[in-house]
Amino acid sequence: MPNHSSRSSEKSSLFRRSKTLPTGSYRRFTTPLIPTYRYDSASDLRRDGDGGSCDSDTTSSAVAVLNSESAPSQVLATQSPSQRITKLWTHFSLTHFLKFICSFSFLYVMFLRAKVAKLEAENSILLTRCSRSSSNNENPQMEDVNNRAVVLYSVIMTIALPILLYMYLDDLSYVKNLLKRTNKKKKEEEVPLKKRIAYSLDVCFSVYPYAKLLALLFATVVLIVYGGLALYAVSDCGVDEALWLSWTFVADSGNHADRIGVGPRIVSVAISAGGMLIFATMLGLISDAISKMVDSLRKGKSEVLESNHILILGWSDKLGSLLKQLAIANKSIGGGVVVVLAERDKEEMENDIAKFEFDLMGTSVICRSGSALILADLKKVSVSNARAIIVLGSDENADQSDARALRVVLSLTGVKEGLKGHVVVEMCDLDNEPLVKLVGGERIETVVAHDVIGRLMIQCALQPGLAQIWEDILGFENAEFYIKKWPQLDGRRFEDVLLSFPNAIPCGVKIAVDGKIVLNPSDNYVLEEGDEILVIAEDDDTYAPGSLPEVRMCHFPKMQNPPKYPEKILFCGWRRDIDDMIKVLEALLAPGSELWMFNEVPDQEREKKLTDAGLNVSKLVNIRLVHRQGNAVIRRHLESLPLETFDSILILAEQSLENSIVHSDSRSLATLLLIRDIQSKRLPCKDSKSNVFPSSCWIRKMQQASDKSIVISEILDSRTKNLVSVSRISDYVLSNELVSMALAMVAEDKQINRVLEELFAEKGNELCIRPAEFYIYDQEEVCFYDIMRRARQRQEIIIGYRLAGMDQAVINPSDKSKLRKWSLDDVYVVIASCQ
Repeated sequence: MPNHSSRSSEKSSLFRRSKTLPTGSYRRFTTPLIPTYRYDSASDLRRDGDGGSCDSDTTSSAVAVLNSESAPSQVLATQSPSQRITKLWTHFSLTHFLKFICSFSFLYVMFLRAKVAKLEAENSILLTRCSRSSSNNENPQMEDVNNRAVVLYSVIMTIALPILLYMYLDDLSYVKNLLKRTNKKKKEEEVPLKKRIAYSLDVCFSVYPYAKLLALLFATVVLIVYGGLALYAVSDCGVDEALWLSWTFVADSGNHADRIGVGPRIVSVAISAGGMLIFATMLGLISDAISKMVDSLRKGKSEVLESNHILILGWSDKLGSLLKQLAIANKSIGGGVVVVLAERDKEEMENDIAKFEFDLMGTSVICRSGSALILADLKKVSVSNARAIIVLGSDENADQSDARALRVVLSLTGVKEGLKGHVVVEMCDLDNEPLVKLVGGERIETVVAHDVIGRLMIQCALQPGLAQIWEDILGFENAEFYIKKWPQLDGRRFEDVLLSFPNAIPCGVKIAVDGKIVLNPSDNYVLEEGDEILVIAEDDDTYAPGSLPEVRMCHFPKMQNPPKYPEKILFCGWRRDIDDMIKVLEALLAPGSELWMFNEVPDQEREKKLTDAGLNVSKLVNIRLVHRQGNAVIRRHLESLPLETFDSILILAEQSLENSIVHSDSRSLATLLLIRDIQSKRLPCKDSKSNVFPSSCWIRKMQQASDKSIVISEILDSRTKNLVSVSRISDYVLSNELVSMALAMVAEDKQINRVLEELFAEKGNELCIRPAEFYIYDQEEVCFYDIMRRARQRQEIIIGYRLAGMDQAVINPSDKSKLRKWSLDDVYVVIASCQ
């Protein structure tokens, strides 16, 4: 048997030497020499690290199968990193080598074609110029041909290299990652270079608005330059002429039709095709820019360049009547500008305003879409230049509406340029008013809608017909409040000032010292320098002081105000400020009065709500609360009440339906009809010859029932107003319209808010309706000035009257010096102190 000990020792020594090499070197050295085998038993392979040998018989009995043929997955699992790199590089090289060969072959063909063309040109020059030209003249021709060939090659290579580079960008990144791959855990895959370039271009076009135009301009310049150089290379024209031809091909694709020769035609067609592409791209950009501009104008994104305008923030059902009042107020100056900013589409807002169908009288209404909580949108509507800002309440519930109003006020305080005008905020809950005033400061004027309507309903319940008078005073259609300074009246007593205006009625004085407005001052008050006079007039430019008229001081009946008697009042429904209404009734009613509360709120929960609102029922002195639970639209529930015994019935808009004015008004109207029908069957009929309805008409029967008690309905929608006013079965309060009138009046002059607050309060001065017997005798013939003078002896100011048989009152009569016969059935509208 041959001895193999020497060979075994050589292998062992060689193996030891290889293990002393570095790891990388060891892998590169040993990997190509070690094949990969699959063994049937793990015990068949034995390796001695200390120099042990391997028996030839044992080695020959091992069954080895190449993994590349039997199990490819096991091959990949057992291959070393260098083997995987070699295999992948081979696959990559073969694939992309073929691509490169194809691309290079195409470029080489183009090069050979250019070379042949050059040789043919040189041959032609030699043949035609040989006998006539000297060698000195031939050299420029040869140099020109060489120059054109160089230009052609440069153009081809300059265009081909970026294309090839872009084609193999991802492959370069792939090779780079492949060479860096190790035995460690595979890291996250890198983003391909093409995607990164595309992303960078996308960001550039998005961030910079003019990037697309600059890119188009760059592409146009590149096409003209390269096209001109290509034309110079394939034709016999100069560089400047070639560039001009390239520009004409780009500008007009039909200019290349007269080209002669294969080369010039190919180049001119390519330039024309590029020009058409650029022109189409330019049209797309222009069309997109115009579309964006039109869309911006349509959606109301453009800036409002106005000053001294009225800005309305928000959208609600009060907007129609508010715009109408503002248009009437601006009629005397030829119209104004009203800007509306709301979170609605501009076209929808304009369409809704057009549906109001009333004359704006020269006033322009500009709508913009945006949020009042964003400073950029506020600046867009020139908030700093507005002379008045009106913040409308939203159609949400009261708490959400007031919370939004508070956020809007905070946004307005953040305007760096400051505010030129004052801010009128519509509030829904009286408890939220102090917080808004705290945040806004002196510029904020609040109009609490629920509180105003609640107090007005009580006044109208105690004095029928007062709602119509308030509509005349609050609206700009008739007479309204104005405050102005008249230096020529300084030093006069108020009793003389009262009769100094033929076309106005003074009601108070704004004292210059402290800025306080005093309604119904004493006759002995003397106007000082800087004092302003509060009047009721048709418009701010329709009145001026004149000479004192002659007033007859004659005897007139001196009657005392009748004593107050206990009253019985019914509340149908539940409002969120019903506790404030109870407090007002406590201050106005006589002791022994009863207040019945009929609604669906359980008694225990009802008392808890009143207590949480700050009302201590046990401390009520003048009124006694009577609770009844039921549904006001169910007849049997209403029939359980003594409806014929109430002096006044107030139908309140339900708190649960405050978000839907249609449902609220439908419920109020149904309750009104049921109450009047029940009263008409319980009360005795009274014949009225002046009634226009036949005796069998249900409306007439309900009118007869209205002679006994007063029913005040809280109506939110102006369309429901017609249903109530035509039938004349109820006095009414048009909530949203009255609130809009108050907002418009305060927006025109914020000082008027002090006047309204006092007139609506339970203390101070109030608007009253007095019978004629307080001032005149029956059929006495006197002028209006005489009655004003008599009213001053009762410390009252008469501002108007309503004749017997008339539905409308006359506020600030025009001819105050005209004698008139008065009847005891007439009534007068006065401003008097609360008793």
